Amino acid sequence: MWVDAHCHVQSDYAKDHDGDTLIARARAAGVDWMVCVGTDLTSSRQAIELAHRHHDVYATVGLHPHDAQHFGSQWKELIACASQDRVVGIGEAGFDLYYEHSPRDEQRTAFVAQIELANELDRALVIHTREAWDDTFAVLQTVGVPRRTVVHCFSGGPREAQRALDLGCWLSYSGIVSFKAAVELRAAAAITPLDRILVETDSPYLAPVPHRGRANEPGFVGAVGVALAAACGQEVDVIATVTAANAATVFGVSSQTEAAGLQVDMGPR
Repeated sequence: MWVDAHCHVQSDYAKDHDGDTLIARARAAGVDWMVCVGTDLTSSRQAIELAHRHHDVYATVGLHPHDAQHFGSQWKELIACASQDRVVGIGEAGFDLYYEHSPRDEQRTAFVAQIELANELDRALVIHTREAWDDTFAVLQTVGVPRRTVVHCFSGGPREAQRALDLGCWLSYSGIVSFKAAVELRAAAAITPLDRILVETDSPYLAPVPHRGRANEPGFVGAVGVALAAACGQEVDVIATVTAANAATVFGVSSQTEAAGLQVDMGPR
């Protein structure tokens, strides 16, 4: 059974499919549970609504760096959402300096506030960072790293991976790991300890091989896992087991994998 550690199946994202259909297809594809991630007030509320209707969906509440400009108008309501049942994380939060839809200083303000909220509520922190490694690490080192912090859709190489791991972060790998050109990313996966690795779709984006060109969905997380296993030099069932167990640890969710009592050596390699 797989766990999709990061997906967007809310109506604002899954425009061609309703979330219920995508969730049902994920179950049929062997997905144990999934984390539906909020990026602003509306999508966070939609994620919570889905989580309340589906036993195998959990939600995060957050303000994406693209939407950091709305911090002043949305933050109080996001705080209220964050304390609701079935909310297991804060974010995705961080920096996106590739597009910089929100000014860098506003991205920083929103990121710091979400780090502090994750610490206050003891929720996982879900980080988005694009073309912004130094800014991201500087804030984490200044403000403090929540004890359960995930770098979602990790896209760096071994150097960035080691910096994040040294701070105690988990690294979540998306369909990019299956892309032919992602040599450095696969090298990063190869040095990521098994007890610090997660797998995600980031659907509807970044569909993995062999689904390139299609809208991504949680049911494709197994294909990401196959590519990740190859990069790590591990059997696919090992990656399925350890990533499910790690997701349960990070998000505080009891998984069927844990209940089955499966054990895998996740020590140093």
